[in-house]
Amino acid sequence: MSRGPVADLPVTKLAGGGTSKAATTVPHSVRARHSYRGMRTAEHYFELPLDHSGDAAGTVTVFAREYVSSDHSEEEAARLPWLLYLQGGPGGRGPRLPSLGGWSKAAAKDFRILMLDQRGTGLSSAIDRNTLPLRGNDAAQAEYLSHFRADSIVADAEAIRASLGAAPWTVYGQSYGGFCALSYLSFAPEGLREVLVTGGLPPLTGPADRVYRATFKRVAARNAEYFGWYPEDRAMVSRIARHLRDTEEFLPDGGRLTVERFQMVGSFLGGNTRVDALHHLLEDAFVSASEADRLSDAFLEQVRGIVSRSANPLYALMHESIYGQGEATDWAAWRVLPDFPAFSPGATEPLLTGEMVYPWYFEQDAALRPLRNVAQLLAAKSDWKPLYDPQRLARNSVPAAAAVYSEDIYVDRELSLETAAAVRGLQVWESKDFHHDGIADDGEGIFMRLLGMTRPAGD
Repeated sequence: MSRGPVADLPVTKLAGGGTSKAATTVPHSVRARHSYRGMRTAEHYFELPLDHSGDAAGTVTVFAREYVSSDHSEEEAARLPWLLYLQGGPGGRGPRLPSLGGWSKAAAKDFRILMLDQRGTGLSSAIDRNTLPLRGNDAAQAEYLSHFRADSIVADAEAIRASLGAAPWTVYGQSYGGFCALSYLSFAPEGLREVLVTGGLPPLTGPADRVYRATFKRVAARNAEYFGWYPEDRAMVSRIARHLRDTEEFLPDGGRLTVERFQMVGSFLGGNTRVDALHHLLEDAFVSASEADRLSDAFLEQVRGIVSRSANPLYALMHESIYGQGEATDWAAWRVLPDFPAFSPGATEPLLTGEMVYPWYFEQDAALRPLRNVAQLLAAKSDWKPLYDPQRLARNSVPAAAAVYSEDIYVDRELSLETAAAVRGLQVWESKDFHHDGIADDGEGIFMRLLGMTRPAGD
């Protein structure tokens, strides 16, 4: 079993054959290979243009990890087609697999898998409060971040595919990865064999406001469902909110836990596999102190891991920009919030929130505070480039299939079906059995179902 790194390995010709200008001009190295737990991995680094249009100078490093089942010999693996996995986000790095399981185990039977750290995440020229200021003043930082949306991720993927010498590949997009997949279908369909999407069909046009009007309603319904299962938690959430209004409580990182930050634990509501963990979190909330109840250290530490954006600041910075096309998003969720007063931190029985991003994140989170001016510039940016080409999608010829989850609180069903109807040949499988994290629940079944939908019987 090999576990040692191999530095600066030569790049070998891989499956798919063929060469391109990108294949000869994009610096690419494989710095380490490992073999463990039934799989072999290779760590790829690519040096890519910051701006693929050539209008801005500079480069970014993009990292991707290759996974191949040990059931395939090296010779067999070299002949396997590629599958590119695009993870959720924005701002999330590619999954680190300790072993093949779920959808990845199913996919590894027929594919070599490439897990991409989308630019700005993981090992791909990562962005945080320390690295971003190196780009210059606030305006320069905001301009730099304008190159970190789905259109740039797609251009990266195409340059990587050419560098690998790969034929058109299969793209599997989860959540925001599905948004990127629709951009791929819009701008580089020639690089695609087929597209699979789970919980990630974006609206093709704006404004961002209608996304949040739809998802606030979904989150409210999910709160009601959850409190129906755990009625004692309705009282507990209200008790914690009252306590935080009257008593200062601080997270282990020194940041104050406010009511609005506590409401962020509602992120658990977006999943089948995580929703019951919310109950286990809330039951840890209080510990009796000498004079008054206080929130327990165990609870505060768990909440810190949920509400801090120190590990993925790009999510908070770029979240609303994924809906920006030719107009400013202008803190859309924050502007829509007053129309849903049950989510107000001052409500008697406040509801827990979803994945919305608000301007106060950049005041209350120490990891985001240095970036607040940049965040404001991005919110005010009104010249975002289009992320999709509706006319090209209407003529789409790439086999595509999408799982739409009926009660998804992050990607609204109606908006998803509206998009599906606008993409020629895109097949939809709608399910009430799963929420946004469906592939964590039955990844193998969902993957195989979607793959089968894109291929003729017997293919």
